[in-house]
Amino acid sequence: QVQLVESGGDLVQSGGSLRLSCVASGFDFSNYYMSWLRQAPGKGLEWIATVYEDNYSRRVTDSLMGRFIISRDNSKNTLYLQMNDLKSDDTGVYYCARGIMPPWTTKGQGTQVTVSE
Repeated sequence: QVQLVESGGDLVQSGGSLRLSCVASGFDFSNYYMSWLRQAPGKGLEWIATVYEDNYSRRVTDSLMGRFIISRDNSKNTLYLQMNDLKSDDTGVYYCARGIMPPWTTKGQGTQVTVSE
């Protein structure tokens, strides 16, 4: 069956970095746009970034551009999110999802990122 499994979430100090990973299985990963989403405490699901199938075309939400980088390795069926200069507002659960827009019907279980001051 289709499965997305995120990892890499952690407790990190403000200004630190993390790299999240998402391993995909059960579908042809290289043929799909892939995205990262996040949900901050008490808030809704927010789109962060999308990478196209070729790993060249990428989009990042304006507020995170320059700090967050999305990428993929199609040979490993893996999606990545490099997060730099983390801030307390980045705290939340991060999900990888198949596709480029809602509804995010195929997404993982999430990985928790907590940024302390």
